[in-house]
Amino acid sequence: MSTPGPQRTPSTVKVDSTSGQGKPPASKGGPKAGAKAGSKPAGKRPAGKGGGGKGRKPVTPVKVNGGRNWGPIAMVVAVVLIAAGIIGYGVYASMQGTKTWEERAADIKGIVNYRDQHNPKIDARNHKDGVLTYVTNPPVGGDHNPTWQNCMGDIYTEPIANEHAVHSLEHGAVWVTYKEGLPAAQVDKLAARVQGKDYMFMSPVANLDKNVSLQAWGYQLKVDNADDERIDEFIKDLRQNASVETGAVCSGGNTNTGPVTNASNGTTMGGGN
Repeated sequence: MSTPGPQRTPSTVKVDSTSGQGKPPASKGGPKAGAKAGSKPAGKRPAGKGGGGKGRKPVTPVKVNGGRNWGPIAMVVAVVLIAAGIIGYGVYASMQGTKTWEERAADIKGIVNYRDQHNPKIDARNHKDGVLTYVTNPPVGGDHNPTWQNCMGDIYTEPIANEHAVHSLEHGAVWVTYKEGLPAAQVDKLAARVQGKDYMFMSPVANLDKNVSLQAWGYQLKVDNADDERIDEFIKDLRQNASVETGAVCSGGNTNTGPVTNASNGTTMGGGN
């Protein structure tokens, strides 16, 4: 009797339900079922469309504003401009402060410096009685009456004698004159600059070729309008500075209008031209 050999255990065959064909089971450690030969193991697919795994929550894109914020920039520019203005004014004021009054007067547009002409009829400073003649109208210097016109911010509504007025200029006063018939509003603006101020006086003048004329000893400025800013510059730079008789006062002078008063006997003589 022959001895039967060892029995073989039949291999388990899986059946593909779709094709009905049997496939041998995948060996341990081998490629997964369904993988093509020679292909690399499949990695994780990115989440999202077409992903084989659980999808990740989509990230909302950050909106970037491309425009500039002009507020802080404008503020910085404004600060810089203000600072530059302050510095510039400081430099200007410092430079102005180093100028002499003659240099400041020379900067006034339209001013006439008769001192530079060295005209003996303007430079003369003798005291004389009676009616005198002058080079300019109104006069800016020359011989004059021994009595000055009161110049403590006095407003004279009628013409005054040139002979008294010139003596006030010698003391350092500024004489503000205006054409007869100038509108009241213009006269009032001039008066506001004069009234109550030492070394200032004001009066109308006949036959004036400009509406307003300002005089200091040896200087004159004529303008068309009482609003002209040069009027204030003239007063600021020349009042008392233009004096050729240091320490002379403006009080105690003649307060009359009209023709010159003879200092010797108190009588009036002739006109004021």
